[in-house]
Amino acid sequence: MSDLGVYAGLFAIAFAAATVLPMQSEAALAGLLLSNSYSPAALIAVASIGNVLGSVVNWLLGRGIDRFRGRKWFPASHAQLDRAASWYHRYGRWTLLLSWAPIIGDPLTVVAGALREPLLSFVVLVAIAKIARYLVVFAITTGF
Repeated sequence: MSDLGVYAGLFAIAFAAATVLPMQSEAALAGLLLSNSYSPAALIAVASIGNVLGSVVNWLLGRGIDRFRGRKWFPASHAQLDRAASWYHRYGRWTLLLSWAPIIGDPLTVVAGALREPLLSFVVLVAIAKIARYLVVFAITTGF
């Protein structure tokens, strides 16, 4: 596989992992790091950009979530959305530093969009969280 294909594949996995799709971008990154065939800095950059852009998709979905609220097929009740909004208002935008975390990270990015978090602050905080996570994966994988 060409280098471009490897980086494109990592980007796609990292992008999808930031959405509701069950993907493991950390495992893909660790495997590529262990291969010693690619630049660690480039791998971390590609994974980070893909993952942050996937979170931006969640933010965009959150921006349009109100139009679907109350429909029978909608996966969250009014009470669940209100509880998420209350939690986000209580702890603020700094909760986006947990956007890397399994289970809670992706919903946080959707809630941030629904509550109209400005895109710039959203991207900055999510990028900090996602890059830090991939740096930890790098450190653990390479023993650095």
